[in-house]
Amino acid sequence: MAEQQRSDVLAFYVNGKKVTVSDADPETTLLGFLRQSLRLTGSKYGCGGGGCGACTVMLSRYDPQTKHIHHFSVNACLMPVCQLHGAAVTTVEGIGSTKTRLHPVQPYLCVHVQERIAKAHGSQCGFCTPGMVMSIYTLLRNKPQPTMEEIRETLGGNLCRCTGYRPIIEGYRTFCESENCCRVNGSAGCAANGNGPLEPAENGQTETSGKEKLLPLDPTQELIFPPELIRMAESEERATQTFRGERMTWISPISLDELLQLKSQHPQAPVVMGNTNLGLDIKFKGVIHPIIISGFRVRELFEVTEKPEGVCIGAGSSLSTVRSVLEKCVCSLPAEHTQTLAALLEQLSHVAGEQIRNVATLGGNIASAYPNSDLNPVLAAGRCSVVLQSREGKREVPLDKDFFVGFGKTVLKPDEIVLSVFIPVSRKGEVVRAFRHAPRKENALATVNAGLRVWFEEGSNVVKEMSVYYGGVGPCTVSAERTVQQVIGRPWNEATLSDAYRALVDEVTLGASAPGGKVMFRRSLTLSLLFRFYLHVLQHLKDTNVCEGEIPSEQLSAVERLPNIIQPSYHEFQDVPSGQSEQDPVGRAVQHQAALSHATGEAVYCDDFPRTQGELFLSVVTSARAHARITHIDVSRALSMPGVVDVFTADDIPGKKFRSFTGIDEEILAQGEVTCVGQMVCAVVADTKPHAKLASAAVKVHYEDLPDRIFTVEEAVEKRSFFLPQREIQRGDVTKAFQEADHVYEGEIRLGGQEHFYMETQSMLVIPLGEEKEMKVYASTQHPTMVQEAVAETLGIPSSRVSCHVKRIGGAFGGKVTKTSILASITALAAWRSERPVRCVLDRGEDMLITGARHPVLGKYKVGFMSDGRITAADVRYYANAGHTPDESVLVIEKILLHMDNAYNILNLCSQSAACKTNLPSNTAFRGFGVPQTLMVIENMVNDVAMVLGRPAEEIREKNMYKETSLTHYKMEFDPENLLRCWEECKERSELDRRRLDVARFNQQNRWKKRGIAVIPIKYGIGFAEGFLNQAAALVHIYKDGSVLVSHGGTEMGQGIHTKVQQVASRELDVPLSMIHISETSTSSVPNTCPSAASFGTDANGMAVKDACQTLYKRLEPIRKQDPNGTWQSWVAKAFLERISLSATGFYRGHDLYMDWVKQEGRPYAYFTYAACCSEVELDCLTGEYRTVRTDLVADIGQSINPSIDIGQIEGAFMQGLGLYTMEELKFSPSGVLYTRGPGQYKIPAVCDVPLQFNVYLLSGSHNPHAIYSSKGIGEPTLFLGSSVFFALKEAVAAARSDAGLSGPFTLHSPATPERACVACSTCFTQMIPQAETETTQPWALELP
Repeated sequence: MAEQQRSDVLAFYVNGKKVTVSDADPETTLLGFLRQSLRLTGSKYGCGGGGCGACTVMLSRYDPQTKHIHHFSVNACLMPVCQLHGAAVTTVEGIGSTKTRLHPVQPYLCVHVQERIAKAHGSQCGFCTPGMVMSIYTLLRNKPQPTMEEIRETLGGNLCRCTGYRPIIEGYRTFCESENCCRVNGSAGCAANGNGPLEPAENGQTETSGKEKLLPLDPTQELIFPPELIRMAESEERATQTFRGERMTWISPISLDELLQLKSQHPQAPVVMGNTNLGLDIKFKGVIHPIIISGFRVRELFEVTEKPEGVCIGAGSSLSTVRSVLEKCVCSLPAEHTQTLAALLEQLSHVAGEQIRNVATLGGNIASAYPNSDLNPVLAAGRCSVVLQSREGKREVPLDKDFFVGFGKTVLKPDEIVLSVFIPVSRKGEVVRAFRHAPRKENALATVNAGLRVWFEEGSNVVKEMSVYYGGVGPCTVSAERTVQQVIGRPWNEATLSDAYRALVDEVTLGASAPGGKVMFRRSLTLSLLFRFYLHVLQHLKDTNVCEGEIPSEQLSAVERLPNIIQPSYHEFQDVPSGQSEQDPVGRAVQHQAALSHATGEAVYCDDFPRTQGELFLSVVTSARAHARITHIDVSRALSMPGVVDVFTADDIPGKKFRSFTGIDEEILAQGEVTCVGQMVCAVVADTKPHAKLASAAVKVHYEDLPDRIFTVEEAVEKRSFFLPQREIQRGDVTKAFQEADHVYEGEIRLGGQEHFYMETQSMLVIPLGEEKEMKVYASTQHPTMVQEAVAETLGIPSSRVSCHVKRIGGAFGGKVTKTSILASITALAAWRSERPVRCVLDRGEDMLITGARHPVLGKYKVGFMSDGRITAADVRYYANAGHTPDESVLVIEKILLHMDNAYNILNLCSQSAACKTNLPSNTAFRGFGVPQTLMVIENMVNDVAMVLGRPAEEIREKNMYKETSLTHYKMEFDPENLLRCWEECKERSELDRRRLDVARFNQQNRWKKRGIAVIPIKYGIGFAEGFLNQAAALVHIYKDGSVLVSHGGTEMGQGIHTKVQQVASRELDVPLSMIHISETSTSSVPNTCPSAASFGTDANGMAVKDACQTLYKRLEPIRKQDPNGTWQSWVAKAFLERISLSATGFYRGHDLYMDWVKQEGRPYAYFTYAACCSEVELDCLTGEYRTVRTDLVADIGQSINPSIDIGQIEGAFMQGLGLYTMEELKFSPSGVLYTRGPGQYKIPAVCDVPLQFNVYLLSGSHNPHAIYSSKGIGEPTLFLGSSVFFALKEAVAAARSDAGLSGPFTLHSPATPERACVACSTCFTQMIPQAETETTQPWALELP
């Protein structure tokens, strides 16, 4: 018996060092093993599902048959450690560090990859950077001189929330094989292959920090594949391996016979290959498999056989391998035989990211039978077949309508496996095409896809045979057989296809509550994809001389691809004054102070701190009901589970059981009643994270549902459910102005919420010090003092006993303030009760469920205007969906009103805003704090005015702008000169007049592709309207060796505040940057900090540091006078001997800002940041997909302290805005359950969404007396400029509607997803779809706000 329970020894290499594991657990992933067992924390947890790429590592294997070493990138979060026997793993730590990177034996390739992303300013918060580095490193190991397309494709599986991707692309563009790859459109400074500087030192196209040249690429200096692994692969006696864990047993056979034997004995056991499907089920659905069979070592599953009639590919072949095989076949076969192969290649290029394609298998894709599989419709249409095998023998089964029998079900018997897939060559006269549409252009599951095939009678256009298969419109792959029957035997022409469309509408149907929603859109896609196939076939018939005639030129756009070639971008910033000292870094493009640490994986985040002896892990239990009374919490089963130490509820809190953010209490843990799904009810503490997660799932909360659930703002308004106070503001005589207006128009726009999706989820570690009730808190928070106060109040101890420490944050965007303090309180309570350190790191799904998002807003407006375009009156109502607790919602609706004028001087306006109380998770601060919502409503109103009058929107915007020193609607005086300068320069830089003519010409010539162009201005107030929040403090130490340690109250979350503060200290002390260090933000060093928010962090903390440094510099003045030729170090040493204090505090009182809502006047902002942005898009009217062709952005940020950081903030904010207004959708079920809990369902912008040309210009000659060194805050303002893409899309949609005979204003809510854009185009295909009957059927998702 003991022998049966023994696990085999697992052997592999990590970064050149051998690792042996005798107790490998099948549930342990490579990521968990690296981070916890080997303490290699450079690989990050971002989502746990292979969707973000933060955990990317390189896996290398030796193939004894080909004698070739294969290098490929993988997601460590999905790779089972049991699968690694005989492999070599390379992590970011293994390719270079700041300690060894200059060592002569250090591989040059590694230095290149890490150094170039740092020098190109491609790292901000840095959490995603190691994954980016490893993706490109793997590419370069396989191809030292890649193409730009290969670089873009390689980065397709990596997400970044900070940078906007442009600097990452530009940094790695230097590896391109083409010498002219970067010298386009006047963009100099990028030298191919590292033979020149990446950029000029001061100003120009791609800002960097230095003048030195990049090291030349030397592919021969690579990390060596361990020779022992080669010997193991070639000489080892292969034997079945078995690994036993707590709940699962992993069996890895070496022969097909043994695999079939195991499958016969354990028919319910899954066969795992890439773990991209099974791993997700285990992690996120709680699926348990007592036995898992790995087919990875069975060679028969990887065999590839080419025959004259087709190619047979082993079911275990990865999708990347399949792609390589098909590419080889397409190159070697006659074109008429490659139709199916080419169609499959087309789909494979869009399936997931590179890391997933490297491990996901062809057989797994087929056997999982997902309804939106990209390959199955093409395989079915292409007459492919599979060989199934069991102990009873083989059988070949066609992949057709009979193979897929239901959701996730096929004709496979329980004891059968998929052995291979046969892909036949196409026949003469046969045309095969594949199409797909997804929420994001790449690395996204398809909304609808299609595989279509037609075979013609020889030499004619009469259809002999046809197959049409769709994915995404049913529980499995769907065959449109009745539609096909309408076509067979008839000529390929419009009359035939018209009948096919009618049949398809009747055949492929979806109910109003169909899973996934988008019913009308999905059905219309089946038609438009069939139409696209029709045109492709027409073109084929013409090319093969079967029929004459051309496809009408205006129809050709239906088969042409959207543009996708990324062009080099241009950036322009102010030159440093000619007399400025070379040592003075202010105004220079200084590299982020931690960029190299980011790139090497050395940068430490909260969850990277080493585990301590006896440390526990906390997992929260959340509500499953939207509005219910808690009748009982049963924790008995959880307490009996392995490793569980404690379960506690609100009753166990010794101090305050609530937090108050805006004067209204919010419970830390629910007491008696829950008011949303995801509200925290209790917490479980255990010895490991897996044990804590399992135990939290075992807690049973019993509920009694309560009536009157409220989800939408309309329901809240009807039931008067608001958080008070509501706000209103009025200016002029609105009633009279409406009466005198030439035109009055009423409209509305709905804006969806937005998930922060910071790459580092909520993380904290609380350590009880065991003396005087002291607690040390390490947290990923924007507001350390709030965490300190929350922990102290929850435990009932003084704040002086609690210290909060923040090293850095992996992104925040406003989402790590209020909820972080509550989570820290719960974690501190666990540490208090257990007297042991406790760590809490939320999974991505938990984070998205619990922490809230940007407020969805319904904006309704009534606008009066004259025939010349002057807006004379506006009445605007804002309804924000606050969720179930107030959080900061009242402050958000206040800022909504304060910014409602944007750049426009509307003399008569009135507005009201309300925070609606609903039974959804509480929404919170998000970059912009209500401004992106209010400006969207106002700009949509201005756009509607333009559409009513038939004028270009920029003409109406310009006519209504502030023109001279003016008063805002809250009576604050300002000068709009720089706003107007930004506007005019943006129009000039973007060549607006010429391009508008080009757009009109393009739209006239193309029926199914349309272009739009839009220019948007912004006036954004900087600072906190609550004056006390504008203060800051600092502490500066000078040590005897001359080195300087700076502490301040701001937290580094990617915005570069530490780098800018170092620049301030360097100037004020007149010492090099290299002598200045910032370690962390700590409440024990700088007390009573204010949040790092409102784009005010550098303004406040920079001034505090400046104050402290000036104090120190003044103290040293007598020493300098005594020894004017001395050095900084000698002066400091002398000062110490003369007992001069080398430590000083600094303080900045901040501006006296306020807003009197009774008088409706005030000065809530210190100053305004101005900008203008022009974007052009190209829209595919058949699918709603679009590309941003070009973006030109001009920003007034005063005198930039660090232009590279500021441009990075501008670009990152813009891309976040692009996501908000065109892509990102939070979906809730009709019962209030959040559907979108990870990157699989929630799509943020990826590399494929970057404007193909992205030019940024910093306004010259700007000065700002209200901030340090005449700079301006820039973190938030340009997010709204992503709306320029929305309005360009709306213009493109208007052009499509014009072709359909429609004109005037129309509804397009935000985000303008492909679904909304396509439906708004009102093409003939969307008009064929009957409206779904929603009166009697509950929709799949709520329509928010």
